[in-house]
Amino acid sequence: MSGIEDLIIRLSNAHGISGYEDEIREIIREELEDHVDEIRIDRMGNVICIRNGNEFTEMIAAHMDEIGFMVKYIEDSGYLRITPIGGWFSQTAVNQRVVLHGKKGKVLGVLGCKPPHFMRDEERKKIIEIKDMFIDVGAGSRDEVKEMGIDIGTPVTIDRECKKLGKFLTGKAMDDRAGVAVMIEAVKRTRTDATVFAVGTVQEEVGLKGARTSAFSITPDVALALDTAPSTDFPGAENVKIDVKLERGPVITVADASGRGLIAPKRVLDWLVETAESNKIAYQLEVGEGGTTDATAIHLTKEGIPTGVISVPARYIHTPVEVISLKDLDLSAELVARSLETARKYFV
Repeated sequence: MSGIEDLIIRLSNAHGISGYEDEIREIIREELEDHVDEIRIDRMGNVICIRNGNEFTEMIAAHMDEIGFMVKYIEDSGYLRITPIGGWFSQTAVNQRVVLHGKKGKVLGVLGCKPPHFMRDEERKKIIEIKDMFIDVGAGSRDEVKEMGIDIGTPVTIDRECKKLGKFLTGKAMDDRAGVAVMIEAVKRTRTDATVFAVGTVQEEVGLKGARTSAFSITPDVALALDTAPSTDFPGAENVKIDVKLERGPVITVADASGRGLIAPKRVLDWLVETAESNKIAYQLEVGEGGTTDATAIHLTKEGIPTGVISVPARYIHTPVEVISLKDLDLSAELVARSLETARKYFV
């Protein structure tokens, strides 16, 4: 499994907040250029990899962006104020090392805030909000910061390397670099006769934007969004009453966001479940109440596109220490590859 392990480590370590997905786009291009007939970048920045086949068209999509920050103000003293890009629980951001992607290259910084020593009792009981944090790049003035190549609008990502955690992997941006890895592996493994569009989408974390425009352009006969699903196999998650665990295989979404996002059509569920069972691939079913995926934008395109979601279960989503299983990653890629081969009989 070293191939897929090396791939997910490389993807997790790459940097790219919404709108700045260049590093991930280049990895997708390098990995798939020998496995597809055409690679193009659309006006939004989505990378669309096309393997030509018959008239039946299949789209698989995984978003390239990760949550991060953007510089919004530079203090006279050289400290930087930021705004979040994507959904953060602020307590996971405080006191992290970060990378600022400036005009002269990458600059290391740290996310700071007022230390507890200086807080009043009532302040210690409150969540520290991102608006009260700042980035320290070791500068002493605004001019010094600008000399480093940092300005208003500079994107910021977490400085964290993917590492082994027992039999698992932990790192930043598994949401959704795990989905990107699954997409790449599935294209390499599938033997479908259909025409396949493998799309690395942009700006999912801030509104499913790339999925919306790419699906409109492609208008496939069927589509799959490839993402991560929050697992519930750690202390404190018991009351959620959603049974998703690491090492139990890919997650097939029945509905998400309490139905406000995607309610998977019965044909889609039959397709994915029957493909998994006929190929003896372990799988999990999920009815989610929280977030959604690119599938929400894809399935509402034009007159509607039958769309499903296959996800890799992950612990601690939207933190710098997300945890996944290589077994789940491999099985997810296998399910997507086999599903691409069986889709036509369900949707023609």
